[in-house]
Amino acid sequence: MAKASQPVLATPVSYEAALEELERLVARLESGELPLDQLLSSYQRGAELLKFCRERLDAVESQIKVLDQGVLKAWTPE
Repeated sequence: MAKASQPVLATPVSYEAALEELERLVARLESGELPLDQLLSSYQRGAELLKFCRERLDAVESQIKVLDQGVLKAWTPE
């Protein structure tokens, strides 16, 4: 019997959307209620979301460095 192919999930539209999906996914994983096959696909999706978030953060950090002439400064709320 052939295994059904996994649907390709879309790239998140923003960092915030990815983080929200990741938080929901972690809650489901921690609940212990997912079937084994969904555990693996959920873990893989979580890894994709984490990679997306890290890439977005790195891109923003690079932009900040450019704006501050290559010096990354500590952010302090005003």
